[in-house]
Amino acid sequence: MSVDWIARAGAKAKGARPKYFEDPALDRMLSIVMAVAGEVAVVKERLDTVERLLDEKGSITRADIEAYAPDREAGHERGLMHREYAARILRGVQQDMESLAGAESSVDDVSRQLRDG
Repeated sequence: MSVDWIARAGAKAKGARPKYFEDPALDRMLSIVMAVAGEVAVVKERLDTVERLLDEKGSITRADIEAYAPDREAGHERGLMHREYAARILRGVQQDMESLAGAESSVDDVSRQLRDG
């Protein structure tokens, strides 16, 4: 079954659009940035698949990529990769929250906590 991604992208979400800022343009920009961040996360995961398969097999096909299922260790490593990526993307937000709360932990501390905890 083929998905019409152009039509899906234009579909309206149910319910009200979340409002984070007084300026709606900033909300739209946040939406765009987070969508791009999500797409980059998918590309990073797919690249991880390609690299793992190349290490294992030496050459691969598109079918190999589509059929790949990470083992427990690879899944764990990917989880860490995604957490660290999200921490880097949201670093500015975290720093603002820390300054408001007077917290002293850094992004690296949070990343270590996520990785080790």
